[in-house]
Amino acid sequence: MTALLFRDDAYLREAEATVLAVGPEGVTLDRTIFYVQGGGQPGDRGRMSFDGGETAIATAVYAADRATALHKPADGAALPPVGARVRVELDWPTRYARMRVHTALHLLTVALPFPVTGGAIGDGDGRLDFDMPEGGFDREAVNARLAQMVGADAAVRERWISDEELAANPGLVKTMSVKPPTGTGRVRLVEIVGLDLQPCGGTHVRSTREIGAVRVVDVEKKGRQNRRVRIALD
Repeated sequence: MTALLFRDDAYLREAEATVLAVGPEGVTLDRTIFYVQGGGQPGDRGRMSFDGGETAIATAVYAADRATALHKPADGAALPPVGARVRVELDWPTRYARMRVHTALHLLTVALPFPVTGGAIGDGDGRLDFDMPEGGFDREAVNARLAQMVGADAAVRERWISDEELAANPGLVKTMSVKPPTGTGRVRLVEIVGLDLQPCGGTHVRSTREIGAVRVVDVEKKGRQNRRVRIALD
């Protein structure tokens, strides 16, 4: 099992770890700061340095057991030996942009209180799909609401609840197609104080003000009631 340090501190940019395994699927470490791809958020990229070499990491994904993180090296990169101590470093500008976008998407679910049917996070933009009826969208009003919430400088924090607590409060889950992981006994909640509370395993900024200027850049009709709303950081 890989200890996921980003869940406790999304602002860690580098850390030391021990190599547990090396194989064609990637490098397994005992701990990592790399966000592992999931929930619409891409895996982090960066680098891994060790005695005798340095490896560019293209992304991080879960192994089949969903408990082990695999760090995917770039093609042709040197690999550390099993047991080696390594230093991992994030491509921080990319990670931070994704953190800002992810938090902004949570705010978008406040501005548009409709069931979410899908989503994706980019390196400065993102989108959510809503089960939203015709006429349920006013771009000017949504942009104004997003600006208001960003300017409120609301704190963003995480806490954990039990699987049983989540089951007793199904309204916390806004996504229709992606359910929060359960079965480990606890679920991570992300709270934007005074604005939003929902299960999420992703990385976020500490305050809405860190998002900066954000706006809706496109709205697509993807079905009778499905609308894809795209946002971008200015």
